Amino acid sequence: MAELVITPISSKADRAAFVDCAYRLNASDPNWVANYRAEEISKFTPGKNPFFEHARVQLFLAKRDGRVVGRISAQIDELALKQPLEQGMGPGTGNWGAIEAEDEAVARALIEAAEGWLRGQGMHRVLAPMNMSVWEEPGLQVRGHEHPPMVMMAHHNAAYQGWIEGAGYGRVKTLYTYDLDVRVHYPPLIQRIITSGEKNSKIRIREVEIKHFARDAAIICEILNDAWSDNWGFVPFTEKEIEYTGKALKPLVHENLIRIAEYEGEPVAFMMTLPDMNDIQRRVNGRNGKPSVLGLIKLLLWLRKPMGAGMRVPLMGVRKRLQSSRLASQLAFMMIEYIRRSAVEKFNSTRGEIGWVLEDNQGMVAIADAINSKVNREYAIYEKAL
Repeated sequence: MAELVITPISSKADRAAFVDCAYRLNASDPNWVANYRAEEISKFTPGKNPFFEHARVQLFLAKRDGRVVGRISAQIDELALKQPLEQGMGPGTGNWGAIEAEDEAVARALIEAAEGWLRGQGMHRVLAPMNMSVWEEPGLQVRGHEHPPMVMMAHHNAAYQGWIEGAGYGRVKTLYTYDLDVRVHYPPLIQRIITSGEKNSKIRIREVEIKHFARDAAIICEILNDAWSDNWGFVPFTEKEIEYTGKALKPLVHENLIRIAEYEGEPVAFMMTLPDMNDIQRRVNGRNGKPSVLGLIKLLLWLRKPMGAGMRVPLMGVRKRLQSSRLASQLAFMMIEYIRRSAVEKFNSTRGEIGWVLEDNQGMVAIADAINSKVNREYAIYEKAL
């Protein structure tokens, strides 16, 4: 049997092989979406992704007879190390992620390599998978493999769950995504809450402004860091990460799909909704993340007016001092309703997704239940002592 070799990598060519490995190993899965290759390479490149400015990262490739058969990243986020241990991350906690493997033997060898590197860096605990930060693609998909993921969500080989759990990992947290038909009006109680908010002169729900996108992105991030600061797994979002993410998302930004709620003139909540670019990427990016010229033209035209697109809510938040208040729920329902109307009326959308939502985020789970949405995907985050 051919020898399996796990190699730490750093060169440009190896980084390209690291990215291309995912395209090849998932080529036969009809529900896996090939992200734009240049953006994937940027994600794993120091100097391009600002995550590297506060993290130690080592990428590994697995090879048999010189052929790439798997990959994994191992990383230590210095900002995560400063968080309270009881909040998920904390001192001595490292991560691995971006795992792709041809078989269980490859997966086991890659995980052992990542664990060894983390142990050598002084870590004594691992939370995984993270690709690469908690803000990007946290967790392993363990439910919902029968349909493709929405934009900025991961889709994993269903076999990975058994392979990871077989390597001694136990589930520590579950993340949900909720699916809903956006054409359906919300129950009468929710409508009354929204109407009451519309009569309150202290409340203003405004659209973001493209011409002031940097300003509004900073407002959103400031609310986000405050709103999520007590959440499990929280790591602060840095200014450079705001700029990097804002630049990447700007082509997907439509003013009426992202709202900021103000109370007495102060921004206190936000809701971000993105049209599902994965749908068009499945059609134009092929299986290698490289669209043809015609495919690129189709993509650019779609970005201008994503008619019929599904809508994903990746982030929303209310300032911490208002959480658990009636006002917080009212603002959330108002933003959801206004964006729902825009999605249907301006983009002819039929469905939306909310997620990820932590299993114990009672406020968000209650909101998702109140608008009759249903869990359609589930992601698991695992823990292991090193």
